[in-house]
Amino acid sequence: MALTPDDVVTKQFQHVRFKEGFDPDEVDDFLDEIVVEWRKALAENEELKAKLAALESGESAPVAAVAEPVTETVVEEEVAAPAPAPTPAPAEGAAATAGIIELAQRLHDEHVADGKAQRDQLIADAQSQAASIVAEAEAKGRDEIARQEKERKALEARITELRQFERDYRSELRSFIEGKLRDLETSPAGTGSTPVSAIGL
Repeated sequence: MALTPDDVVTKQFQHVRFKEGFDPDEVDDFLDEIVVEWRKALAENEELKAKLAALESGESAPVAAVAEPVTETVVEEEVAAPAPAPTPAPAEGAAATAGIIELAQRLHDEHVADGKAQRDQLIADAQSQAASIVAEAEAKGRDEIARQEKERKALEARITELRQFERDYRSELRSFIEGKLRDLETSPAGTGSTPVSAIGL
């Protein structure tokens, strides 16, 4: 599909996120200038085509009219008047049009290339950031697991210590009670006749 000035006017570029790009106002102003010049070149090209068609049909136009700016009135007069041999003006107009089209295409290609480069850069940055976040989360997870494992071992050691303390306490208590029972069993029978008031009860 051929590129037209309207294509340049209606072309929409996606705004860049997270990174700086071209200033949209400057791009729009420059594209407006291109459109104005392009439309002038297209109008001149059409007029020159009409002039060339008139020359090829055998009619001639005054040489002075070629040097002046081309207008619709001049084109109508030149069609009616005889014309000399073709001049290089149509080729120059076509070259100017081709130059403007080439410039617009080059700008378009540059913008597309810049957009693709920025897109690739954004994707690469996002992937790098995601990998960094995942690695950081995994490191934190490992640290938390190690901390909890350390706390679990400390608690298990404390539980073991308390159980050992309980066994030792029970053993000592049993030994103490058994000792007191043996003392009671081996005490002399006469102690049984001691008045209750004498032992403070």
